[in-house]
Amino acid sequence: MSEPNPAQGRCLCGAVTLSVARPASSVGACHCSMCRKWGGGPLLAVECGTEVRIAGEQNVSVFDSSPWAQRGFCKHCGTHLFYRLKEAQQYHLPVGLFDEAPEFSFDQQIFIDEKPAYYRFANDTRNMTGAEVFALYAPPPD
Repeated sequence: MSEPNPAQGRCLCGAVTLSVARPASSVGACHCSMCRKWGGGPLLAVECGTEVRIAGEQNVSVFDSSPWAQRGFCKHCGTHLFYRLKEAQQYHLPVGLFDEAPEFSFDQQIFIDEKPAYYRFANDTRNMTGAEVFALYAPPPD
């Protein structure tokens, strides 16, 4: 299996540029109520690990959306830039940010139990409920 190529993306106004050393090759959809409220629909994102460089960081505003995660957006145009796990500093970037998207495959959906009935994707994907996601990724309670 070959290593993914580095990728770059930017916000709508160009004030923020993100460089990702090793983006995943897959795209996932999050159907949680926060992601749907944040973007008006499911978040289609790529796991990008911790090696994400942000140019124009002074133009980024960060919102603590939960005790374990933050959401970043451009202060000028409002483009959604990232969902970041605080403890691991692991980034998930909206797939639409990438200037020249590598060959991505849409293969997973999370919070499938929160997905409204008014839309559905035709792709055959791995589906996880919210409880399954929390069991896999959430830090244990103190």
